[in-house]
Amino acid sequence: MDPEALGKHSLSHAKPAGLTLHYGTAGFRTAAQHLDHVVFRMGLLAVLRSKAVAATIGIMVTASHNPEEDNGVKLVDPLGEMLHPSWEEYATQLANAEEQELQKVITEICQKAAVNLHKDASVFIGRDTRPSSEKLSQSVIDGIQVLGGQYHDYGLVTTPQLHYMVCCQNTQGQYGKATLEGYYEKLSKAFTELIKKSHRSGESQRHLKIDCANGIGALKLSEMKPYFPQELLIHIYNDGTKEKLNHLCGADFVKVHQKPPGGLDMKPNERCCSFDGDADRIVYYYKDTAGHFHLIDGDKIATLISIFLKELLAKVQQDFKMAVVQTAYANGNSTHYLQETLKVPVHCVKTGVKHLHHKAQEFDVGVYFEANGHGTVLFSKAAETKIRQLVKEEKNDEKREAAKMLENMIDLINQTVGDAVSDMLVIEAILALKGLTVQQWDALYADLPNRLLKVQVADRRVIDTTDAERRALTPPGLQEKIDALVKKYKWSRAFVRPSGTEDVVRIYAEADTQENADALAHEVSLAVFHLAGGKGAPPQP
Repeated sequence: MDPEALGKHSLSHAKPAGLTLHYGTAGFRTAAQHLDHVVFRMGLLAVLRSKAVAATIGIMVTASHNPEEDNGVKLVDPLGEMLHPSWEEYATQLANAEEQELQKVITEICQKAAVNLHKDASVFIGRDTRPSSEKLSQSVIDGIQVLGGQYHDYGLVTTPQLHYMVCCQNTQGQYGKATLEGYYEKLSKAFTELIKKSHRSGESQRHLKIDCANGIGALKLSEMKPYFPQELLIHIYNDGTKEKLNHLCGADFVKVHQKPPGGLDMKPNERCCSFDGDADRIVYYYKDTAGHFHLIDGDKIATLISIFLKELLAKVQQDFKMAVVQTAYANGNSTHYLQETLKVPVHCVKTGVKHLHHKAQEFDVGVYFEANGHGTVLFSKAAETKIRQLVKEEKNDEKREAAKMLENMIDLINQTVGDAVSDMLVIEAILALKGLTVQQWDALYADLPNRLLKVQVADRRVIDTTDAERRALTPPGLQEKIDALVKKYKWSRAFVRPSGTEDVVRIYAEADTQENADALAHEVSLAVFHLAGGKGAPPQP
């Protein structure tokens, strides 16, 4: 490490005085003009991480569903998973170090993480379509080069595509080819093979309207279009040529506001979906003949995929353990349907993709989705090996066909992270194979009416939770109060949890009617305000 070069380059990416940022599940995110020093330093950190694990590390410049003026950066670990928690700490330390301490902090990280600076380092870089992303990824490259790392800049890619590339590279091509063509070919081939068995092949072509949030998803879907079979007809809206990224569109907007995005004209019973800004989330929706809007969120996506996989697993007659992983935000009726009707075990974990991903790894087939539409399916190495073996060796036709479909599902799903493009193809294939309309899918179960609220508090740390955030341990008396309020309503539940990023407490309530869900959420918010140090005026109904 050349201290002089480091000092010189660091000064050209100087840290603004008094700015403190924290590396969370989404990496760093803030206004783009405050990020130059952060991305430069994440270039440094990626080199250290690469040397520590002797593998390629990814860096993605994106702020996902945030407004266009924001940006962010996150690191991708060797198998395409999120950065190891101990390194999240190092990222925070490095980003917040004052100029004169930078050298010292790097040395400390090298000592704590046993980094050998003489080892080689390799970093893959990707970015989204924000106006600030290109310049910021140049600063990342600056950081990589100062510490002598090698890099490959993929330029404009979706976040899941970068995760995929990193995994391909570090599995020496076992997971796939670390190129965009490799990604397009692997997914489209698996999709084409799957829908060969669909009863609809002779019917009219399948139309799907896709809102791409004016983001990277539109670019990459357009590139991928020539690879798709003619059965899939996609129509891209909000492609970024006219409007701003994530403005009144995208998966987050549709989920939060429970209404269709701008820029997409919906006719009754048309199947539509929305990606978010970096294409790692997806939600579906339609309007019925009466003009009512119906949202099909991550819970219903997980349910559809679980139905399909469970049927195939039954046909191959292997003793595979399958489970669905949810958070406390999953709709109560989705949990009930999975457990009681489908008879699939459901596990609840703390909010945050890393918790879901980690839990899903415990099963042969682990399905996880957050209600916001971020999710995927993980197959254990043993299950994958057995399924591929059955395809080659099984004599029974029905068993072999089921194994073949499972093999194609394994290849179609991006197991590294939630991927809107991959998830969309999985859903389209299942709907075609099962001959389901979007309305029939929606009708599997009715969501319980629910309400999300937030209350501003002086210090969010006064709230401590347990049982996957479903019960409050502190402040004293709060959980007892919530329990008493929940008893007043039918089919109800409520929980509170501190925000990970700001001094607010988030409240979720469910009940038999929207009126009751709203009333329960309001009463719980008052309890939080009075018992947990609410700020400003008490919440109004």
